[in-house]
Parts: sequence; structure tokens; C-alpha cells
Amino acid sequence: MKVLVADDDADILAGIADFLEWRGIATDCASNGDQVLELCRQNRYDVLILDVMMPRLDGLSCCERLRADGFTTPILFLTALDTLEDKIRGFQAGADDYLIKPFAMAELVCRVEALSLRISRQQLRKLTFGPLQLDVEQGTATRDGVPLALTPLTFKLLRHLVARAPRMISREELEHQIWGSDPPSSDALRSHLYQLRMQLDRPFRQPMLETRRGVGFRLTDPTAREPHETES
Repeated sequence: MKVLVADDDADILAGIADFLEWRGIATDCASNGDQVLELCRQNRYDVLILDVMMPRLDGLSCCERLRADGFTTPILFLTALDTLEDKIRGFQAGADDYLIKPFAMAELVCRVEALSLRISRQQLRKLTFGPLQLDVEQGTATRDGVPLALTPLTFKLLRHLVARAPRMISREELEHQIWGSDPPSSDALRSHLYQLRMQLDRPFRQPMLETRRGVGFRLTDPTAREPHETES
């Protein structure tokens, strides 16, 4: 599990992060809403923990921006604002849970674990990454609204890449995802990746499928390129 925690109080932020890490939960930290938006564009999180009263961009506005941009990651508000009206505003902004300060760390962990398992039916049916949209039930995919002509196997390959994007995936993991513990002896994966690239990248100006020799494969978002990384 990977969680993003945002709070402008450095002591509270450090305390939460240390406790989550101690419980085996990988944690990134932010001190304002702008940092949250940037980190969410770069990484995939299982849960977001947001303070409401943050500088530059408060938690409510940050939550609304994330929902408007299509982020479906569960969001837990952690705040001292404890009136019914405060809670209603939080849920109307798109929050999934609301915890009042002061709180017990054990309760926070329980709520985070519960939220990480809460996958809506819509999330199960739809997968998105950058300009890509996949309908899992129909087995169809589009890029920038353009349908991709995929075989069932190349769709399965793309689905796994999208689910893990932008993380790098090894050749062994992709082969196991498609063929289980008995992959074909020939280099079938190379052929299917070529077919996928012909549909996913060739008709468009910027490629999305990146290959790193000896490392693996991943999808990149051409609308949010990372200038500090070099492609091989």
C-alpha cells in the first residue's frame, strides 16, 4: 500500500508518516494542496490523507480539483473542523471519509486500510491513464477518444500496463500476467508488444509505451512528461 499524507503542520505530518511507515505503509508527504496535485500526477496512491486547512490550496479545493481531473483514489480528510456543516462540505467536495483531530493513530490506520480496499463498481469497469481510457467489461480502449483495434491478448497486456502505470514492469511479470506459469517458448511477448505499439503509438505524435533494455516496460503520459528522466 502507498499513501500520500498532506498537512501544513510539520510535526503532525512527520508523526503520521513515521507511524504509517512503521505499520508497513509506504508514505509520501506534502505540505500544501499544490504539492498534492503534482505528486498525484506523478504517482499512484491507494489512499490520500488530506488536512483541510492548508496554505496555497486548501484540502477541500484540492479534493475538488482531483475529482474534476478524474482521480478516483479514496480521500480521507483529517481536520480539527468538527461541525456537521464541515463534514458535509468535505463529503460534497469528494471525500470518502472524515476523521477529527485529535485522533488515535490506530484508528487512522484502520480507516486507511478500509479505504484501500474500497473499489467502486465504476473503478472496476473503467481504467484511465493520461489520454488512455479502457472499458474492462467491454474489452475496448481509446486514446484521445480514438478507438484502438486490439486483440483480446493485447488488450489484456495494455490493461496490466495501465493498472501499474507509470511503474516499470519486468518482462517476467508481463509474461506471467498473460500466460501464467507456462509462457510460450518463443518470444511471443515481443510480437504482442509490437502489435500493441502499432495501435497505441504509431498513429499519434508522442509514444506512450516505453521499453528499457534489461529493465522492462511502462506507460508514460505524454501530457505530463518528466524532464528529469531520459528514455533509452
